[in-house]
Amino acid sequence: MSVYDIGRVCVKTMGREAARYCIIVDVIDKNYLLVDGTKVKRRRCNYKHLEPIDKMIDIEKGASHEDVIAAIKSAKIEDLMNEMVEIPTQ
Repeated sequence: MSVYDIGRVCVKTMGREAARYCIIVDVIDKNYLLVDGTKVKRRRCNYKHLEPIDKMIDIEKGASHEDVIAAIKSAKIEDLMNEMVEIPTQ
């Protein structure tokens, strides 16, 4: 079991969608993951640009955007997914 499992809720730390919550949908290879969310477009992302948190949702590998949104609603974390996180500057 890895920190970057399918269904793990993460915060993007780099890029346009920095400080937004997303869900890991698939593991592409040792460097890239497929992420999706309510405020994050479905795209591949380097694992170094994600900060995993302790929450997980139950989705299957490669779940569609509609399945991800339904799982977010059933887990009752819609408010969390629409928030932005304060990312400390270095």
